Order: sequence, then structure tokens, then C-alpha cells
Amino acid sequence: MTALLFSVFLIGLLIGIPIAFAIAIAAIAVLIKGDVRLLIVVQRLFAATDSFPLTAVPFFILAGDLLARGAMSRKLVTFAESLTGRIRGGLSVVSIIAGMFFAAISGSGAATTAAVGATLIPELKNRGYKEDSSTALIASAGCIGVVIPPSVPMVLYAVIADQSVTRLFKNGFLPGVMMGGILIAISLHQAYKYNYPLGTAFSWKNVLVTFKQSIWGLLMPLIILGGIFSGYFTPSEAAAVAVVYSMAVSMFIYRDLTLKELGKIMLGSAKTSAIIMIIIACSGVFGWVLANWKIPEAVAQGILSISSSKYVILFLISVIILIAGVFMETSSAVILLTPVFLPLVRVLGIDLVHFGIIFTVGISIGMITPPVAINLFVGSSITGMPIERIARAVWPYLFGLIAVFLIYVYLPLFIPGLLL
Repeated sequence: MTALLFSVFLIGLLIGIPIAFAIAIAAIAVLIKGDVRLLIVVQRLFAATDSFPLTAVPFFILAGDLLARGAMSRKLVTFAESLTGRIRGGLSVVSIIAGMFFAAISGSGAATTAAVGATLIPELKNRGYKEDSSTALIASAGCIGVVIPPSVPMVLYAVIADQSVTRLFKNGFLPGVMMGGILIAISLHQAYKYNYPLGTAFSWKNVLVTFKQSIWGLLMPLIILGGIFSGYFTPSEAAAVAVVYSMAVSMFIYRDLTLKELGKIMLGSAKTSAIIMIIIACSGVFGWVLANWKIPEAVAQGILSISSSKYVILFLISVIILIAGVFMETSSAVILLTPVFLPLVRVLGIDLVHFGIIFTVGISIGMITPPVAINLFVGSSITGMPIERIARAVWPYLFGLIAVFLIYVYLPLFIPGLLL
């Protein structure tokens, strides 16, 4: 049954069937083979989406889309630039800092890349930066968008693994900052290698002016994450607050959002949310098949037969996650692979929140690894450059992010108090 399930699924992907339907067809094939009544399909489709925490997903997507197209993102970029001073290649550093700011209010890698890229890529080109390398850097910084909370993949993982969204969010900051740190180090090296220009002189007056202009954007993560961590509202309620706040700021303070544009943004967000929810619904059937035929346990036993060391097994799981990110969209990979890995992770005694962060960081790197590489496609749409050219320039940043990922896989094992 395991061979039938995964072979049908892979064949479906190879011939171009959308991943949600490939998941459903593979599960139905096993049900027919096992002579199980197909009424279970309808039951599991509805049961999989009947979860209150999932209401956070469409709200965070809408909040990210609203922010990506508004003045708030531009003002955050301006504030980030005021902080760097006369650093050679300072605008590259600004791209990463702005990506980290935006990650703390969007929960989406693509939205982070779009917001920062649309503002900074033309300016980077005008100042003599290599366009392909700059686009690759901003796409790489976009990966941080799903690691620093809020994070849509973390919400999905929390629902599937029955873990605390709040605790996952608390532990997302460290790896997000580590990812930003390595990208800054690589960008500074690139700046001296290509002799990029110096930034503008540091001025406290400029910092204060740009801080004042960006205060509404900076308040957003404080309101959302502060509300979650203090217990004033749940992550789902925080997502709704994010939407209301971003709409209010865009329409009544910055006044750069009209009702007509709002309708278009909401339609686009609804389409994205519908895709994710269809995948979740179909994965409910897939998950039932996995549980009924004890496939995760079989996978766990197969991997445990290779080695009994949790360090070796964690490395193998990490490699599988990275490979999955190459071929699968972030949310799809989380929804599909989490039920497969959970029994193995429990046997190893690994904290499920730690594993959730590992999964999120590892799968986020897939946003810059073709053929899926959503962040590279966003960068390509902004610049008009072929995605192949951007993909060639992304290698230094890709290796840096993988290094951070592998460090974080093992860091909480050696420093147990690191997990909050």
C-alpha cells in the first residue's frame, strides 16, 4: 500500500496534476485497492478543514498582500536604510534588514520578496549593484518571511502536530535572526568583491525622521505578537487584527489604498487561501490512509534500521526536507510530510516544537531552489530577468542558509534551554 500510495502521487506530480488532486487520487487509489467505502473521502475532506486555528491562514495571507502593495513597506525600507550609514554595500544590508522587518508583519515569503524587491531592486540597479545578485539576495531574504513570526507554515504545522502556535512563534525569532546574519555577512563580502558604493553618512536626525514615518509599520508586529504572547488574543484573532490594522493604516493614514484596489487584493488573497485549503482538505484523506495502514510507523522503522542515532536520523530527515522544498511548495510540504515524520520524531524524543522550527526553516529554503522557487519567480517578475540568471546568482546565499539550517537542527539538542 505504501508503494502504491507514493508511486501514484509521484506519477501525478510528474504528469502535471495539481498537488492537491495528486494527493487525493493517490489516497483514493489505496482506498479502492483496500476495498474501503469511498464515503470516507467526503468525511475526511470536511474534517481536515474543521479547525479554528486554520482561520489564521487566510487572514495572514490577506495582511501580507495588503502590506506588500502599500506605503508601509516602503517606509520600513527607508527606516532600515537610515540605520546602515556609510557601509560599503549598505543597500544590500538594508534589503536584508527590511526583509526581517517585513517578515515580522507578513508571514509570507513571497509577500516579503515582493514588498522589498519592488522598492529596492530598481534603487540597487541605479546605484551600480549587480542586478542578478541583488535580486537573488532579496529573494533569499524573503525566506525569512515564514521563519520570523507570524508564519503560515508554522500555523499549519501546529494544527497537524497539535502543538502550540504561540510556542512555535516564540522559537521562530532565533533562526530568523541567524538567517539574516549569514545573509548580511555574505552580502558584505559581495560588496567588497564587486566594489559596491558606500552608503550615505549616518545621521541621528535621519533615523528619527524615518522612524517617525515608519512607526505605523513598526507597531504592527508589537501589536500582533505582543497580543499573542501576552495572552490577550489567540493567533487566529491576531491574524484578523493584522488585517484590520493594515487596512486602517493603508486607507486612512497613508491613504494609498482605494476600495477598488482592496477588492482586487482580497480576491487574490482568497484564491491563494483557497488553494491552501483545498490542499489541506485533500491531505485529510491522505493522512487517514497513512494512519489506517500505519505507513508513518513503517517509514520510521525503515529509517531507524539505518541508524539508531538521533543525530544521524535528524540529518537524514533534514536532507529529505531540503529535497522536498526543491519540488514542493512550502505549505504543501508541511501538510504532506508532517504526518509521515511525527512518529519517528516522537520515538527519537525530539521536542515537537523544535522539529516544527526545523521543518519551517528547511522548507523555507525551497523558496529559492528551482523548479518551484516561488521567491525567484517573484524576483523575476519584478526585474524581467530570466529565472535561470537569478538562480545562478543565488548559490552563495543558498549555501549560507543551508549552513544556518544545519546548525539550528542540532543547536537546541546541545543547549536544551534554548527552546522557549
